Amino acid sequence: MKNALLLALMAAMLIGCNKEDQKTATTQAQDPMIVAPSPELLSQLKLADLSKRPVVETLRVAGRIDFDEHRLARIGATITGRVTEIDAWLGQNIKRGDLLAKLNSSELSEQQLAYLKARAQLELNRRNAERAKALFEADVIGAAELQRRESEYKISQAETRAASDQLQLLGVSAAAIERLGKQGEINSVTPVVATMNGVVVERKLAQGQVVQPADTLFVIADLSRLWAVAQVPEQQVSLVKAGQTVNIEVPALGNEKLTGKLIYVGQTIDPETRTVLVRTELDNREGRLKPAMLASMLIEAKPVERLVVPASAVVRQNDEDHVFVAEGNGAFRLLKVKLGPEQGGMRSLLSGLKGGEKLVVDGAFHLNNERNRKEMEGS
Repeated sequence: MKNALLLALMAAMLIGCNKEDQKTATTQAQDPMIVAPSPELLSQLKLADLSKRPVVETLRVAGRIDFDEHRLARIGATITGRVTEIDAWLGQNIKRGDLLAKLNSSELSEQQLAYLKARAQLELNRRNAERAKALFEADVIGAAELQRRESEYKISQAETRAASDQLQLLGVSAAAIERLGKQGEINSVTPVVATMNGVVVERKLAQGQVVQPADTLFVIADLSRLWAVAQVPEQQVSLVKAGQTVNIEVPALGNEKLTGKLIYVGQTIDPETRTVLVRTELDNREGRLKPAMLASMLIEAKPVERLVVPASAVVRQNDEDHVFVAEGNGAFRLLKVKLGPEQGGMRSLLSGLKGGEKLVVDGAFHLNNERNRKEMEGS
């Protein structure tokens, strides 16, 4: 009797197991994205909860190499004149004070003549004031006449200083003004000189050309340091700030990565492009970088809390990323997800999961092979 009951119980258990297996097989046949692995494979799988962690995103924005505006000089004429001589050419290395060009200016001649007249009048009024003082002391003239002569002398002093200041505004040095006053020789030629060391990167004049003080004749740049500039989209501006590490890829250098730090993040948004200007400084003492070269700026943004998926959990299926999520009762579902690039063995979750799921983080490849095998058997 006992044996009969035992046999009946075992038969019932076998029937139950067969029904469970049939149910699992039926479920997979209905949904090929679900797989129930064998106990042996199940023991080899490692599961982990989907979690959040700080993720440093890398923004890639198009940019270019540009001049360092702090090391750039736009040099023009100090007076209206005609170009009579050009002494500097594109690409030429220049030192501060070097002669770049010469101009002939009638305006300069007129101002020098005005200075000489003011200086002569000053000397005449000085003598008149001294003579008037002596006559006043001798009681020959009255106080009113003495005051008139002294007033004329003071006015001449002011006029001479004004004429001298005007010459200096036209680019005439103090030494040259003093020499003009002593020798009285008018020189209508004025030089255009370099104001910094560097390379002539622009030349905008020709022989015989009439130029104005507002015209830029030469542009000189110190190319030992350059800027890399880029425009960051408005939606990503909150992820960047000055001091962040930047990698710059320059196609002309075989996409070699140059490293720097953001030295400037714009305070305003361009209303046409909806972007913000950012820039970094690069060492260029070897001269490999050239202004206007195209470049890509890779900016490491500040860390942001995001759901992350271990790279070991990702399965490629139909050229798309997938992960296995535990369904319970030893079954797992293959779900399509959208992920960011890998960083430190983790990938940011962009879409496909809500959070709180338990993922297969080790053995996902073998589990997918098992799923594919059962799918083919079912077919």
